[in-house]
Amino acid sequence: MKTAFEEYNRIVASIPTEVHLEVDLEMAISNRIYELMTQKGLSKAEFARSIGKRPCEITKWLSGQHNFTVATIAMLSSFFGQPIITVG
Repeated sequence: MKTAFEEYNRIVASIPTEVHLEVDLEMAISNRIYELMTQKGLSKAEFARSIGKRPCEITKWLSGQHNFTVATIAMLSSFFGQPIITVG
């Protein structure tokens, strides 16, 4: 009989590598946005107002479950004056 832990490991192992990488990138982007907000001393509400978004959208961004467009990444990099992500 398999334990729950063994079953969990079997399921996780079956997830394609690109999905693991996608989740890692989503979380890294969310963490970077939070880090830059904190550096500027912005609350979610203040940040949302500053970029013309609703606070609930910022909450989604910070959850790590948002699929950012290149345009949004560029806008955020411009707003913070620092890159959100680097490529290369």
